[in-house]
Amino acid sequence: MSRPFIRNLTFQSNNLGKDATIMLALINGDLKGLYEDFFPIVWKVSTFGKEGAYRAQATYTNQLAFSKAQVVNGNLISAGTCVKINDSEKTTLTQANDVYHFSAPQAGTSGILQAENKTGAVQDIAVGFMNKGDLMPTPALYFNDVGDGSSVKAQFTPILRVYVTSDYQETAILRGAIDTPPIWTQDLAALAESTTWTLKRDMATGHYSIVQA
Repeated sequence: MSRPFIRNLTFQSNNLGKDATIMLALINGDLKGLYEDFFPIVWKVSTFGKEGAYRAQATYTNQLAFSKAQVVNGNLISAGTCVKINDSEKTTLTQANDVYHFSAPQAGTSGILQAENKTGAVQDIAVGFMNKGDLMPTPALYFNDVGDGSSVKAQFTPILRVYVTSDYQETAILRGAIDTPPIWTQDLAALAESTTWTLKRDMATGHYSIVQA
């Protein structure tokens, strides 16, 4: 298991000059199969006003979890059941009498999170993280149509990307790359426990940036 950590992120603005909505998602662009075998999920959406001070906060804990995903209209709305999982562990999803259950994690492949579907039917499975006090995980990656007898194998690195876009809502499944490039990308493991970041807009170019406060 990797060393446990928490990351408290604060994003702020002051007299931004134009209303702006930022979208946060954990997207590791280096992963093979991204947008084909699995899909990122929108984590946070926050709007910052043209005038005055605004603030939005997000907390990430590197306690990962598998969940049985329930999707409606392209949004992951809930988790039917879940299990905490760590790097190099595996679990099995089964079903009996309409009750779904993940087995207790066991040692698996180094650096890989694995969940096998043994329910007898196709399932949707998500990988997410659990903050202190959460009953169910915050979803980060979505695997759809996982066949019976098949496994989800995930390498999870908490790389946070921030985009200026109002096209998405929280828990939306990203079926393809975002049209606009991110204005900020950061491996959360490399940050201090609590950091504050300021959203700025260049009045001449209209370009947005995020700098540490």
